[in-house]
Amino acid sequence: MPIKPKRSLRSGKARQYGVIPYRVSADGVRVLLITSRETRRWVIPKGNPMKGCKPHKAAAIEAFEEAGVKGKVDREVLGSFDYDKVVGRKSVPCVVSVFPLLVREELDAWPEADQRKRAWVDCSEAAGMVREPGLADLLRSFESATVR
Repeated sequence: MPIKPKRSLRSGKARQYGVIPYRVSADGVRVLLITSRETRRWVIPKGNPMKGCKPHKAAAIEAFEEAGVKGKVDREVLGSFDYDKVVGRKSVPCVVSVFPLLVREELDAWPEADQRKRAWVDCSEAAGMVREPGLADLLRSFESATVR
């Protein structure tokens, strides 16, 4: 169950956890982006901390709920980015810790299927689709970090 975002003592920003869902094929690394519910901009699955749930597991739950994917989530943080979450008329500064999630299952039906679109794209295309510069940087560097 989601709880209110906790503020980081260092930054004063709300903390969230997210994933970069990906798959690797002969064509290279492809990542999954989804649309946000309110502004319809391209984002990654992310959400608030969940009580009793480790950060990487909470991020994997968000991937299922928001994007309809399941897989193997890495326990190590890939990186983080900042963004301003719009809540009503207010803007809440957030920092998102991001984990890689190797997609093993893509569902046709999932909890937020009627609220979001999803798109599989290569890393450089994904970087051009998102608005957050820090997320774009993570996406640009993801392919080289994934294909070792």
